[in-house]
Amino acid sequence: MPRYPIHKKVNAMYKPYDPTIPYFKSRPGAIAAGETLRFTVILPRDFNVNYCWLAVNEDGRETRYCPMTWGSTDGYEENWFIDFTPDHPAPLFYHFEYENAWGRTYIRHGDDSWEGSFCGQHEWQLTVYDPAFTTPEELKGGVIYQIFPDRFCNSGQPKKDVPADRVLRSDWGALPRWLPDEQGRIRNNDYFGGDLAGITEKLEYLQSLGVTVLYLNPIAEAHSNHRYDTADYLKVDPLLGTEEDFRALCEEAHRRGLRVMLDGVFSHTGADSVYFNKYGRYGKGGAYNDERSPYRGWYSFGKTRDDYRSWWNIDTLPEVNENDPSFTAFITGEGGVIDHWMSLGADGYRLDVADELPDEFIDRVREAVKRHGPDKYLLGEVWEDATSKISHGGRRRFLLGRQLDGVMNYPFRNAIVDFLLTGGAEAFMAAVRSVTDHYPPQALHVCMNHLGTHDTERILTVLSGVNCEGMTREEQAAVTISDEAYARALRLFRMAVWINYTLPGLPAVYYGDEAGLTGCRDPFNRRCFPWGRENPVALSVIRSAGNFRKGQSVLKSGGFYPISAADGCAAYLRYAPGHARVFVAANKNDREMEYFLHDDMRNMVPVVGGSPITGGVLIPPETCAVLVDADR
Repeated sequence: MPRYPIHKKVNAMYKPYDPTIPYFKSRPGAIAAGETLRFTVILPRDFNVNYCWLAVNEDGRETRYCPMTWGSTDGYEENWFIDFTPDHPAPLFYHFEYENAWGRTYIRHGDDSWEGSFCGQHEWQLTVYDPAFTTPEELKGGVIYQIFPDRFCNSGQPKKDVPADRVLRSDWGALPRWLPDEQGRIRNNDYFGGDLAGITEKLEYLQSLGVTVLYLNPIAEAHSNHRYDTADYLKVDPLLGTEEDFRALCEEAHRRGLRVMLDGVFSHTGADSVYFNKYGRYGKGGAYNDERSPYRGWYSFGKTRDDYRSWWNIDTLPEVNENDPSFTAFITGEGGVIDHWMSLGADGYRLDVADELPDEFIDRVREAVKRHGPDKYLLGEVWEDATSKISHGGRRRFLLGRQLDGVMNYPFRNAIVDFLLTGGAEAFMAAVRSVTDHYPPQALHVCMNHLGTHDTERILTVLSGVNCEGMTREEQAAVTISDEAYARALRLFRMAVWINYTLPGLPAVYYGDEAGLTGCRDPFNRRCFPWGRENPVALSVIRSAGNFRKGQSVLKSGGFYPISAADGCAAYLRYAPGHARVFVAANKNDREMEYFLHDDMRNMVPVVGGSPITGGVLIPPETCAVLVDADR
């Protein structure tokens, strides 16, 4: 079996450097500190180059110019190379420079010609991670299922100690309240009664989808149905049940081989909380009412108590100072919030708005999570490339080995959606390759690859052609999708799912997507699960893809190798020595496509979405074909 990717002909008149080709960069993707890789550039002989350098940039340091060695000549070309060994974890940004009689010229990302320093405007990135970086091996190859607890399943058990100002709905499945009240405020205080016991009842169903990780939106006591306005970090919200209900959920999930991940909302609390207590629900104390409150240092006040820093200027969500010693200890210290929930059975955390949390605090969170075992999972919400993200005044180190295990993979989600809406195969592959090249492999394989979440439109709404950008809530509430548009959305949904389930990482299902739910943004993307009225096509797609992953060991941590991206078709291979390969070709065109395979792949057979033809596979329009080795 040959080494992948299949080697391309190297020609200096095409590109002087391409990091996706092993000839130019000896190892793909990120590397560990202390490891060595070889960089090679190819230059025309008639340039009469005297010197060539690798120029490496690191935030806060001067550019390093590393002299390259002249290697060999082949006709009209010559190569220059360097063996480079980074000595500490950091995102590095690099380009090349050469000098001849005409002066010094740059070789940068984007160079397609030889027009001097004006060609290429970007640096290439090399992520260098801690050689001790490990992520939970048992997670790899799994499937995440995200649950918005109030809307998933109501067990019917009596609810106790429910605050009187909550509106309890009896019309499961109806539209959530979205209009402001008589004071002009959107309260988010209507509840449909989904609970922890209801989730426990549906574990067998979730297993049938191939789910291995449950991700629960916040379950701590709070006074909005989304529960991102924490009122008491140490209590289960009364509408969800009790601490014993949570323990029982975790125990039953573990018995079935499932993990439970909680949402860590640590950048802010609710104004209506035991800590801030703006409205006096919790007596006379709290930071808002008492300057001597033990929680006062958690928050930032101005000249008056109503002048306080809040999350995105939403006054019901006062921001906390995460590095305040008492807050840090309360959340991450021995016996703190993280210890409390993990001792009850939680297997990890997803950090809400991780890019708004300071590095020092995330360091402490990782220590707290990993106190319970190296197999515990720490995921972060980051919407951009997490290895080059700048926030809190500097470049973040989320995935360098001492913070997050992985992140929510919005770049993959955006790439899939854009491809299915526009047919831009080249842009899709470039976006995927950027992530696979920048992320450490151990992080890449435990990232959460979602098609939708509680923060986005439902994937079937997006694929039906509805664009919610700029819509008012009134307009979003009035959106309808025709039968024709919905049917096409289901075809594209099948493509989206199979792409998502075969890319590196952990594919994620937002509850109800498998049942065919639609909806624009909050609160319309948070409707109740339609038990008994599931769309059979969407459900079959998710179930089939989940069961397929169980039998494909290469999808756990196998390499990602782009094969082609052109004419509305993107194709890639998942490969690892000793494992059956998986080949995927997605045809976004409105016509069928004959895709001819490399000689080494002729023994692969379609298991989804394609028919074998001599030398290849016939892919119907708007279909994703998945092939596996016939001799597996």
